[in-house]
Amino acid sequence: MDMHSRTQYLKRMQQRYFQCQSKKEKTSILGEYCKNTHQNRKYVMRKIKSFISLASRRRGGKEVIHDGYVKVALAKLWDIFDEPCGQRLAPLLKTEVECIRQLEEIFISNGVAEKLKRISPRTIERLDTLNTSRKPRRLTAW
Repeated sequence: MDMHSRTQYLKRMQQRYFQCQSKKEKTSILGEYCKNTHQNRKYVMRKIKSFISLASRRRGGKEVIHDGYVKVALAKLWDIFDEPCGQRLAPLLKTEVECIRQLEEIFISNGVAEKLKRISPRTIERLDTLNTSRKPRRLTAW
């Protein structure tokens, strides 16, 4: 049995395994799979349980606040303010976002404007929208 057919077989057995209520049924399913594939029982148990995590899920922690709209607006504002670093851009955003919206230099929603006002300097640097056009510095020897 090749790897692809084992994986397909494992997926089918996994569905049956998680629908079972009793331990005897689960034991018989594991025994059947081990007998047909000639794999170790403990290895199969780990493999069945690891298949659960194959679905793309975000790890724990805070939910994403600064989405693509915020990144695009941040990049445009960074360009308008003549490309300052994150520590200098954050106070500017808190005071100047509304003025720039009123002057119609940037068109953003109220939600994105509020997010830009609350963004921290470290988050600005971490979003990496600012570092795309900067050239790397070279150290020169004397």
